[in-house]
Amino acid sequence: MSTIIKETTKENWQQQSHPARLEERLPDGLVRCHLSPRNCVIKEGGRGFCKVRGNRGGRLVTLNYGKGVHLTEETIETEAVFHFSPGERILSLGNIGCMLNCGYCHNWKTSQARYVTDADVHYYTPEQIVETALRHGIRILSWTYNDPVVWHEFILDTARLAKRAGLINLYKSAFFISEEAVDELLPVIDIFSISIKSIDPDYYRKVTTGWVEPVLAATRKVYKAGKHVEVSTLMVTDISDDEQTARRISEWVKAELDVTVPLHFVRFHPDYKMSNSTRTPIPKLLSAREAAHDLGIQHVYLGNVNGVDGTDSRCVKCRNLLVTRYGLNARKIGLDEHGHCTQCGHDAHIKLPLPPLPLETVVPDEVSLEGVDLRRFEWHGDIVSLHVQALNTSPKEACIVHRRRFADGSTGPWVKVHLASGESYRFIMAKSREDEVGPEVGIPQSVESNLHEVFDRAHFPTQSIEEVGVSHSDITPILRYAGKQNMYDQLRKEGESA
Repeated sequence: MSTIIKETTKENWQQQSHPARLEERLPDGLVRCHLSPRNCVIKEGGRGFCKVRGNRGGRLVTLNYGKGVHLTEETIETEAVFHFSPGERILSLGNIGCMLNCGYCHNWKTSQARYVTDADVHYYTPEQIVETALRHGIRILSWTYNDPVVWHEFILDTARLAKRAGLINLYKSAFFISEEAVDELLPVIDIFSISIKSIDPDYYRKVTTGWVEPVLAATRKVYKAGKHVEVSTLMVTDISDDEQTARRISEWVKAELDVTVPLHFVRFHPDYKMSNSTRTPIPKLLSAREAAHDLGIQHVYLGNVNGVDGTDSRCVKCRNLLVTRYGLNARKIGLDEHGHCTQCGHDAHIKLPLPPLPLETVVPDEVSLEGVDLRRFEWHGDIVSLHVQALNTSPKEACIVHRRRFADGSTGPWVKVHLASGESYRFIMAKSREDEVGPEVGIPQSVESNLHEVFDRAHFPTQSIEEVGVSHSDITPILRYAGKQNMYDQLRKEGESA
């Protein structure tokens, strides 16, 4: 039976359920869910806080097993992971629902299940995920976007299958999760990229609707288990972009993890209930990075920025340039095969478990553009990433090609993306250097395709350019939350009066 991922007829995503793990059966037909620290007690026909775990017939079920947003090929830098196989392609996988409700969520349309429409949902099996990765030469599955915690059962089943196939599993999460759930993840997850929103308990409760203590405990647990861990903190303009925030998270990493654990300070873009804000000023990010360095954190990075000091990796001993980065692109230039500096031999704490695997590229003379629709996109402002979603309607394999265009009129090599018959696939293109003006994409006539502007690290869902046109804003995504957007103002006022 074919496991090609195809576009399917949309159905009511909430109708079908799957048995859930971490269940406690209680009297009177109640169940308690032990997946997150909320330990939701759910009555018959009800759901927990996440809105994707519920009680059916006195048993705990999950409503999102195998259901998520469209899988997407990206790079590992998308996930705030800089010290594991830099530049590696990943298959990003996101789902529906969340155990938090952060006021600035970039994935609010799918993280908050009440806003999910059937058109947002795609259906997968573990076998389809693994075979798609293998077919496209991808070696890392990334569980990401809204938050993987609420996709627990599907992740465990798929990650086990992936490991048997020689793949690596990456878990990008706010990590509001129970210790029992962490214990189940440890055998199958290799990399944890953890978003610690703040060390301040009051901030956590107001902004995320969760509490920080279990996040810190779970982060300590996976680090002590020997997993590769990187930590990121979103620096929200005028709320958490100060040096005190940077110092407190740095002190915690230093005391509870290690000074060699990479720490990322991430630039905020307005979204969800904070759409009336502005982007984090770059000087604030630079000050945060300096504060962390002053406290002894060795590897401090800035996220969601381009062409700014704080994205490259340098040797902490001799300052040799090890990895150069622009946006979501990385190039290893000063590392040996053991992840050590080629100049002085110092351990850079960068893991290189995978041998290089180059893209399939060809020169223009070897590419036939007959019957191909050429589309160009211009980078503008902070829109420096683009998703291409494509469906091959042909009974034969099809091939999309894309390349970079530069200000002097030159172009990069064509990169090929092969699509099996009937396959639906999505992949990212991201600006790679300052003088790059935009990508060019060649779409065969047998392929239905659309383009999606992406803000910073990828988010879901997006609206295609074909639906809404090219964005006239590089501050807030076009898909805007229709409810109250005054959380930012309220938090600022509280901060000013404190």
